[in-house]
Amino acid sequence: MTLAHEPDIGLEIAASTFAALGSEQRLNVLRTLVRAGPEGLSIGMLGDRTGVAGSTLTHHLKILAQAGLVKQTRSGRSIICAAVAYDEVRALSEFLLKECCADCANGGHSHD
Repeated sequence: MTLAHEPDIGLEIAASTFAALGSEQRLNVLRTLVRAGPEGLSIGMLGDRTGVAGSTLTHHLKILAQAGLVKQTRSGRSIICAAVAYDEVRALSEFLLKECCADCANGGHSHD
């Protein structure tokens, strides 16, 4: 998925990506990885920080990876997870805000 390179993401792509973030636990996992920065976290450390462990964490990471928001790489015996879609998350925000107040009686206000 490449949202950042498209000037105007489509409703279908936005809905799909928002669906991947539609779980409190998945949103917490992504937020934790964003806070960790580009180095990411091992699955064990990610589980400790989020309180999500085992197969539940694996399930959430799979959905986030399929949405292009997270990547997983092997480092020795560990799997490192990192948020990679900063531009995509920004594009989702812009998708919501680009037409902010467009239908208001006073002509709308920009929230730039």
